[in-house]
Amino acid sequence: MKKILMVAASVAMTAMTMVSCDNGVSANLKDEVDTIAYDLGVAQSEGLKQYMTLQLGVDSAYLDEFIKGMKEGALNEPDPKKEAYMKGIEIGHQVQQMSKGLSQQIYADDSTKSVDVKNILAGLIGGLKHTETLSAEDAGTEFNEKLAMRLYGDNKKAGEAYLAANKKKEGVKTTKSGLQYKVLVEGTGALPADTATLKVNYEGKLIDGEVFDSSYERNQPLEVNMAQPRVIEGWIEVLKMMPAGSKWEVTIPQELAYGSQNQGKIKPYSTLIFTIEVLK
Repeated sequence: MKKILMVAASVAMTAMTMVSCDNGVSANLKDEVDTIAYDLGVAQSEGLKQYMTLQLGVDSAYLDEFIKGMKEGALNEPDPKKEAYMKGIEIGHQVQQMSKGLSQQIYADDSTKSVDVKNILAGLIGGLKHTETLSAEDAGTEFNEKLAMRLYGDNKKAGEAYLAANKKKEGVKTTKSGLQYKVLVEGTGALPADTATLKVNYEGKLIDGEVFDSSYERNQPLEVNMAQPRVIEGWIEVLKMMPAGSKWEVTIPQELAYGSQNQGKIKPYSTLIFTIEVLK
């Protein structure tokens, strides 16, 4: 600390006692501590400049306005009312970005359509003032489901129609859950125990026939630990019914698959068709 003070003191001796700054703030360097404070400000200024432009998004053309606000925040006692207002402006800017992001999700490249930011704002205000109430978890789930239904509701209808038609085909059986299967090869092995690890080959398709995944193509069977399956609900149900050596065609309703989740090639509410072969 003594070395720092000695260096600062030597700098102070060669500097003017008063250092003028723009925007009406002057440094009053009476002693080495004052000089250290001033030097700290100078040292931090470059990092602040980058933070101001890159993180806060302030246009450098409005540097004087930024400095004006910084002075007010540093020299005046906090005003809770004004601070609340300024924080509200920050959130308002985020609501704008939220609206643009939602527009992109819903309308993709159609620049002629957009989500009205006022509707998002009205919902936020209603929730804040408790005129509209939902838990954070319920609100997030409800929104995601509404968005998925808005974008992919046709998938659900198409899947339901496919299941209704498939149910009538020869050899197709339907379980209580709505899962459908057709035995292609009847296995003679044992049914899997709850702790068994199965080796399974499969091909997964959408109802339009597009293949989205295949262990046959990779020449690498999937291992499924029945104690911790980590597969969709429809798979768990059907694997418990398949003796080793079986090969079935399985049609899985969306609610037993990924539901409203978007899984890349598998869009929300997609009914899935699998050829599943239990090797051992």
